[in-house]
Amino acid sequence: MIETQEIIDSIALTRISFYNLTGMLELYRRLGSASEVLSHHAHIRDVLPEASPRLVEAFRDISEPLRRAQIEYEWDMANHVTPLCLADPRYPERLRHCPDAPLVLYYKGSADLNQAKVINIVGTRRCTAYGQDIVRRFLTDLKQRCPQVLVVSGLAYGIDICAHRQALANGYETVGVLAHGLDDLYPPRHRATAEEMTRQGGLLTEFMTNTNADKMNFVRRNRIVAGLCDATLLVESAPKGGGLITCEIAQGYGRDVFAFPGPVGAESSRGCNNLIRDNGAALISDADDFVHAMGWDDDRQRLSARQTGIERQLFPQLSAEEQRVVDALRANNDLQINLLTVKTALPVPTLTATLFSLEMKGVVRSLAGGIYHLIN
Repeated sequence: MIETQEIIDSIALTRISFYNLTGMLELYRRLGSASEVLSHHAHIRDVLPEASPRLVEAFRDISEPLRRAQIEYEWDMANHVTPLCLADPRYPERLRHCPDAPLVLYYKGSADLNQAKVINIVGTRRCTAYGQDIVRRFLTDLKQRCPQVLVVSGLAYGIDICAHRQALANGYETVGVLAHGLDDLYPPRHRATAEEMTRQGGLLTEFMTNTNADKMNFVRRNRIVAGLCDATLLVESAPKGGGLITCEIAQGYGRDVFAFPGPVGAESSRGCNNLIRDNGAALISDADDFVHAMGWDDDRQRLSARQTGIERQLFPQLSAEEQRVVDALRANNDLQINLLTVKTALPVPTLTATLFSLEMKGVVRSLAGGIYHLIN
């Protein structure tokens, strides 16, 4: 568990670094903890010679950020909110390795943010019946092919709320990423759905309490939506919009991007059609297209085997090194390669070769962010 002071210090850094996130992340990664960063607050350029004058100035007085962080932490504890700092193993692993990862996330919910399969569904706030039907059919069919998928969106009007509600209806956990603190909810009319999500998914934000849902915050929010997930799916979009921004960010992170085409000339589908035309997204028309493109077909095969009573040998014959990797992933699945190195005590070259062999045997699969998943 992360010590309370490290959490408070991490929150304080978010107050200091709101406009200097890149520099603060570099400081954090060089020193290894928020507490260490604060202990060097008077000598920032000794650690980061290229630190901007604005960042150096922000560290001159850390008393107010620490006071505000203490208040925030106490509010979180009183309201069942979990602050997740970068060192917390519960922090989303896919997001942790993004160059602009938030130092702290505030989370209220029950879902594991590090599930093996995580997608986001985004699109226009002015969706049509066509877009709503795409979301409904896609998630209904996906549930039959991949029973365990975490569905992420932004809890906004239109495609976002449709994705959350259809995820809930199909028994999926679903997480809404907010552009404000967890002491409020925007838009208010989605409160009932948001409350249900805290029991079957969750609400997540990088913003402290008393933060308004300003326009800039929605753009910042989009990078979290993209960074949490293996894939971004765009369902209806005008030529410009937040969904397209999320797709662009996801591309920058090296994640898969998909779009559903729409009728030629329909304003609500021009963004999707243009993105496909410009090779910014792969065209999909249904869950089968998506599952095949992601290489998730094995879920359907295992489900079919269970339903028909067919038993199969889980693993082929393994070498001693392969067995060590499998044992480590059985104990704690979805590990990054650096953690696997520690848990298996295998040198990196040996581990890399072993993981490649296991992938060829169909025992493990590599996920986004350098994570390895044991297929079971």
